[in-house]
Amino acid sequence: MTGRILIVDDDRAMCETIATHLRLEGFGTEWHTSAERAFQTVQTADFDAVLTDLRMPGMNGLELCDRIVANRPNLPVVVITAFGSMESAIDALRAGAYDYVTKPIEMELLAATLRRAVEHHSLKERVQLLSERVARSGGLDQLLGSSPPMQRLFREIERLAHSEEGVLITGESGTGKELVAKALHRKSARRDGPFVVVNCAALPDALVESELFGHIRGAFTGAAQRRKGLFLEASGGTLLLDEVGDLPLALQPKLLRTMEERTIRHVGGEKERPVDVRVLAATNRDLDTAVDEGRFRDDLFFRLNIIHLEVPPLRARGNDILELARFFLEQCAQQASKPVQKISPAAAARLLGYGWPGNVRELRNAMARGVALSRTSEIVVEDLPEKIRRYRSSQGFLQGENPRELITLEELQRRYILHVLEVTGGNRTLASRVLGVDRKTLYNRLQRYGALPDPER
Repeated sequence: MTGRILIVDDDRAMCETIATHLRLEGFGTEWHTSAERAFQTVQTADFDAVLTDLRMPGMNGLELCDRIVANRPNLPVVVITAFGSMESAIDALRAGAYDYVTKPIEMELLAATLRRAVEHHSLKERVQLLSERVARSGGLDQLLGSSPPMQRLFREIERLAHSEEGVLITGESGTGKELVAKALHRKSARRDGPFVVVNCAALPDALVESELFGHIRGAFTGAAQRRKGLFLEASGGTLLLDEVGDLPLALQPKLLRTMEERTIRHVGGEKERPVDVRVLAATNRDLDTAVDEGRFRDDLFFRLNIIHLEVPPLRARGNDILELARFFLEQCAQQASKPVQKISPAAAARLLGYGWPGNVRELRNAMARGVALSRTSEIVVEDLPEKIRRYRSSQGFLQGENPRELITLEELQRRYILHVLEVTGGNRTLASRVLGVDRKTLYNRLQRYGALPDPER
């Protein structure tokens, strides 16, 4: 069935004629000759669209439209108006009508208009359903997911939200670390205060200190005006140090002192100023390794890492991939005003089988592309990015190219260690946890294999 339509017209013969034609077009129909009775029906029964005449005794079509929009905002109303009466049509659109058709009615045009209205209704209902699902997951912005790793993360956020201690949020790029920080802020007692984000990787080294702590006028060349700094801007709220692993080494002692003493000093200033701010930090780098290699101070790392939250990569979240894909599909379809409603089974299989190195951010971009390219109500394999279409997972890592190949235990161990390192995105700390060995043992193994990852990771 194409959709269920409620027809409202005081002319019984007109109702019967329209209903007969729409049923031939695949619609389900119900009709009333009274707008009052039609409104009562809308309150208790489900329809995909309402088709109403404007001129009726008692409650007219304009009033009916107004009431339906106020009570069932997702239910589209199409109005019938006399030919040439554009003023009535405009009044109806202002009242919230989805569209209008003119008399004498062209039945094919009417059916096409109602199909669009039904698609619009379906899209609005899906968006609302997904929004409610997000709310049920804890109101954690767009942190959506029912997989065990995400449910554990939600529980940890709930437990930590009211703490005043800092939290180190780690995870690969694109996993949603900033969303986790926002959730911690919005569920905390500081929710009415500011939430300020500074991307440490995006600022030149020479400006980071001034951005964080502010400066007095004339503190350096170009400092024509006083700047209070982001710590003071976040006073009473939360400051997120995003990409904290890129913080210049020379500035790290000053940040540590600020967190310990809860005071700041402007660049060029002599006066200490108290600050009331909760500091969160996020990074996609392996800070343990950065400490070992002297690129990050151990005392600052220990201060930031009092509480640690690991955001799981998308590839470890199972069917969350499809749940998120559908959520982004609804968002992108609504923004693009396109009636794309679903993902084909073949496309869904490709999404589930892909490795998602760009994580949730990459998935959203893939859905935006799919909606833009889709020519039907369904995203198909051809609408997905080429690297997803052509992706082949690293199956058979234990056996190699030949499934009958017999290998030594040492070679088996080597392949498995490298596989775990690949899956964890090169994060040695996480890989050592998965393997159940200490980081030094893992480091020595990788050195023996000649497979040490980029030290910047």
